[in-house]
Amino acid sequence: MSLGARAWRYAWAAPATFIGLLAGSVVLLLGGTVQRREGALEFAGGALARAVMRLPPRMRFGALTLGHAILGLDGATLDHCRCHEQVHVRQYERWGPLFLPLYVASSALQLACGRDPYRDNRFEREAFAQERVDREGRRV
Repeated sequence: MSLGARAWRYAWAAPATFIGLLAGSVVLLLGGTVQRREGALEFAGGALARAVMRLPPRMRFGALTLGHAILGLDGATLDHCRCHEQVHVRQYERWGPLFLPLYVASSALQLACGRDPYRDNRFEREAFAQERVDREGRRV
């Protein structure tokens, strides 16, 4: 990928990345860590896990992607979720500032149709499918 194309993808995803960097800064201030992996910054640990466990059960997460920033409960969770979350990074690169409203709309549509707003979300289905391909590929 050319430098110009890569710069465009980062710029297109920048609004969500900015939000992710703000959230990541809070993770760091609360004792977390950051590492750069596969073109994204991964924030983990500190008080994040305790904060997530205080959320209602349906809102809890192991990892969450905002542009090129990924928030994870801890390093082991990030290792486990990396493939899935990297699909979301690529989705942000493709959809840019439209991604978050489209993601919410997909969840709302699934909920209105009586389906699971997370598992049946179009963007989650893509991430789970790639995760399966990745895991099957590693077993071979």
